[in-house]
Amino acid sequence: MDVSKFDIRIKRHAFKRAAQRGITPDMIEATIKGGKIIKYAKNHLKFIKQYKNFKLICIDRIQGEKIIIVTIERK
Repeated sequence: MDVSKFDIRIKRHAFKRAAQRGITPDMIEATIKGGKIIKYAKNHLKFIKQYKNFKLICIDRIQGEKIIIVTIERK
């Protein structure tokens, strides 16, 4: 799937939670641009990037030509 065709937006709540979990905006951008994309359900995506000690997961929703990041997790 080519992500460059979509306009990517991050919900304010997701950004706040990521900051509380110690996830920087650089890590979020690297996950979206270089992470593995898993499509599940009809309009949902997961961007996953493995770091040395943890996995960063961005859970997204596709609406038209926009990808909206709903939550950001660290496992």
